[in-house]
Amino acid sequence: MATRPKTIWESFLSPVVRFLIDEDKWRRYAQSIDWEKESDRFRRTDVIIPSYYSSHNFHGIEGGYLNSSAAVTYDPITEYVLPPNGTLVRQALIDAVKVQPRRILDLGCGTGSTTLMLKQAFPQADVIGLDLSPYMLVRAEDKARTGGLDISWRHGNAEKTSFPNASFDLVTAALLFHEIPPEVSQAILQECFRLLVAGGQVIILDGNQKSLRQLNWLNDIFEEPYIREYAADSVDARMGAAGFAGVRTEDLWLIHQVTSGIKPILPTDTNQAKDRQYMPAIDNNDLEGLESPAFGIVA
Repeated sequence: MATRPKTIWESFLSPVVRFLIDEDKWRRYAQSIDWEKESDRFRRTDVIIPSYYSSHNFHGIEGGYLNSSAAVTYDPITEYVLPPNGTLVRQALIDAVKVQPRRILDLGCGTGSTTLMLKQAFPQADVIGLDLSPYMLVRAEDKARTGGLDISWRHGNAEKTSFPNASFDLVTAALLFHEIPPEVSQAILQECFRLLVAGGQVIILDGNQKSLRQLNWLNDIFEEPYIREYAADSVDARMGAAGFAGVRTEDLWLIHQVTSGIKPILPTDTNQAKDRQYMPAIDNNDLEGLESPAFGIVA
């Protein structure tokens, strides 16, 4: 069997990052948790792991995210490979929220970094983080517990979440789409459309597709099996195809992008339907007159 060539990440960048992080600290953390026992608390037998997720390595990690090693190393490494830093990049997603959500779903939440920030930004909202890896959810729950944040974590597939129709006012996905095939991205956006109330918002944060098309060498740095397909694709177009209106993409430092869309309000959705897309966020106690279920007004 042919041996795959080492990526630039494995050959050069990984040793540099390993020098910067406190490996002993994270090793002690990994050893402090019974990962199989804890992951079993989240693992759902009805969740089928798709082959595009289980049959590839991600970031040079054998087995991708379906192991405890990925859950432990993801955060310290991401801080160095997500310029200018992970928190600033994720904050752009928070800043793009134009509704005052009461129920939020963060798809492909991983270790919960964006999910925690959503809960901090909207403390009165019910926030759920969903991910295919129960190991990542163990880490996410631990971070939420340490931060004193009440967040629900669920093992599941973003393509078919099993939540009821119109369950959420805001659905987000951070750094997910570049790790899945384009047709799966479309299925996830269709699921987002189903899950959102009329007037609800979807926000996708990921790598800048225009820049990635011009920087083909960058795609060789990390082991990302779908990065080239993602670069050639268009989140804008797929969001429009899913039925979203007011679709808009903003560039972030030419490296990242945030794409937002609104589920249209139809005349049957409210007695006084109006085009209220991109309303500014408002106080939870002042929801009257906004005429959209996303703001708590239901016909």
